[in-house]
Amino acid sequence: MTESKEKLNKNKDFEPELLVFCCNWCSYAGADLAGVSRFQYPPNIRVIRVMCSGRVDPSFVLKALKDGADGVLISGCHIGDCHYISGNEFAKKRFERMHKIIIKQLGINEKRVRLEWVSASEGKRFAEVITEFTNQIKELGPLEN
Repeated sequence: MTESKEKLNKNKDFEPELLVFCCNWCSYAGADLAGVSRFQYPPNIRVIRVMCSGRVDPSFVLKALKDGADGVLISGCHIGDCHYISGNEFAKKRFERMHKIIIKQLGINEKRVRLEWVSASEGKRFAEVITEFTNQIKELGPLEN
């Protein structure tokens, strides 16, 4: 069997472990709405509720990846709707710097760390984002530490 076929078979059976940081006011409520509305999405996620996406430090992301997460999603309020005025704008800037400096320097595929805006009324969108992210990480395969 060729190396590419071997990798394809390995990725087919691979179920990624994903960590999702959700802001308390929008994304976590969106996740809750997805659950009570019974929208289907993969069960590969572990949600950590934070008060604001702006509170997610890059060291949290790196620790998650180091400790076995195959991907990390940071989710917050839409720009302009932050309950802490500009926390999500801060998160966006921090995320961009993290991608430029840390992710590229460590050789981690930038698709493994993602930032999304999901409001409290977007349960269906939350489910779609989780499904899409899970499929994207499945394609990449397990993160080799």
